[in-house]
Amino acid sequence: MPADLRLLAVDALDQMVSNESELAELWAEAANWSKWRQDITRLCDVLDPPIPPQEEALFEI
Repeated sequence: MPADLRLLAVDALDQMVSNESELAELWAEAANWSKWRQDITRLCDVLDPPIPPQEEALFEI
């Protein structure tokens, strides 16, 4: 999937779980809300993986 489409998908997912989202509000009332939220987070991580922290510098300054 092209990078620009992945970022658009992540933005759409972020809007789904935002405080202004009616969908998030409805899911918050469901018993399995936390699983739904974890699934959305996992999708975002697949579409735009977090950059792991570097343990050592590539170059000395």
